[in-house]
Amino acid sequence: MDYFNYFGNDWTSYVKTKIIGIVLNIFLNKKILIYGLGKSGLASFNFLKNNSDIYLYDDYQSKFKSLNINKRLIEYKNILKKNFDLIIISPGIDVNKCKLSNFLKKNNFKIYSDLDVFYSFFKNKCITITGTNGKSTTCQLMYEVLLKQKYDVRLVGNIGKPILSVKNVKKKTIFIIEASSYQLEYSKIFRSKYAVILNLSPDHLERHKTLSGYVQAKFKLLKNQYKGHVAFVKKNDYLINKQLKSNSYNSKIIKINTKKKNSLLKNIDNSYFFTETNQENLLFVLEISKKLHIKKNLLIKVIQKFNGLKYRQQTLLKRKNLVIINDSKSTSFSSSIGLLKSNKNIYWLLGGVPKKGDKFNLPMKYFVNIKAFIYGKNKKFFNKKLKGKIIFKNFRSLKDALIKILAIIKKEKFKKKTILFSPSAASFDSFKNFEDRGLYFNKLIKRHLDGI
Repeated sequence: MDYFNYFGNDWTSYVKTKIIGIVLNIFLNKKILIYGLGKSGLASFNFLKNNSDIYLYDDYQSKFKSLNINKRLIEYKNILKKNFDLIIISPGIDVNKCKLSNFLKKNNFKIYSDLDVFYSFFKNKCITITGTNGKSTTCQLMYEVLLKQKYDVRLVGNIGKPILSVKNVKKKTIFIIEASSYQLEYSKIFRSKYAVILNLSPDHLERHKTLSGYVQAKFKLLKNQYKGHVAFVKKNDYLINKQLKSNSYNSKIIKINTKKKNSLLKNIDNSYFFTETNQENLLFVLEISKKLHIKKNLLIKVIQKFNGLKYRQQTLLKRKNLVIINDSKSTSFSSSIGLLKSNKNIYWLLGGVPKKGDKFNLPMKYFVNIKAFIYGKNKKFFNKKLKGKIIFKNFRSLKDALIKILAIIKKEKFKKKTILFSPSAASFDSFKNFEDRGLYFNKLIKRHLDGI
């Protein structure tokens, strides 16, 4: 934040705020523009509407005129006439590709996120989890572990529930926050006692422009931590280690060795944690649980019963010779790698909007185990990445690709096989989101599986 601009060069006010902490809540009695009226934008409005003078804007303004917010909507032409104290921007807004782009760039020092608003009003213990892959699963598992221990715990953030929509927050309430690079990029004052970076690989480069920009957004979590805070990071991750070597941080940093088996894993026979990816997620939960002094017997009970989340490495069918997995959440090659390593005779369905800079880093020894069935408009991208590595065929649609796979395996009834729907791409070419895509796949399976 540009504090000199914000405080009008009043150095005394700045120092007082830094020393005392929250003498001044910057979101009270201010003129605030909330830009982006999705879940987090509307939650921010409802939270602040009685405390400040709020104005609302969205690139698709007409969609929201039927809601009970008409009086707060501001037209584009009037935004430039207002002198806003602060701007709260929704994570989905790209400063470089939105209608208010020039305005936002000129007022960058005024931009905040809903995480900042939360931090200004609450000082609860938070476990904030980010990374390229596995965020939602790790958050859900951590949430269920704390719930079993009778904690007042709330699961919020990128997993679907805006942090400012939570009611009845008490002093002992613990927040499990899934934080995306988009949220962290816009945050200025948010900090979390426990910060987690699960892993890093190239992602969202169309937004962050460079890999460095993406990594810097994630590491804001550590940068904003105080002495006495704790950060958990993957030990054997190139991008994480590179960032740690070139910067110093105030918090205690615990490196999770995902190559070393935890002794507790010997007591776990939940097949959900047989994949490399989910084992890594579990190792983070185990390390965080140590810090929170979680009882081991209750911890193991939760892990044994954990079924994961819908459309994230979700096993739809498990027979002697056939396994069907719906991993619609997969939006990059790195998020599919764990399943490609851990299953037998894979018929891999992939396609959608590829991630800029995405690389297919699967070891050669797994190539013969996989046949790829590529669907959609971006076949050339996937063809180029898989050429000379994995046998593949192209199809117009997901439905066509699946029907072809089912026809093939019908002839191979006695051979163990896996149908893996792990698209390795965003869903926006044909679907609203990964949930919509996952639901569609489930319906296709139900409709066409007869006789297999």
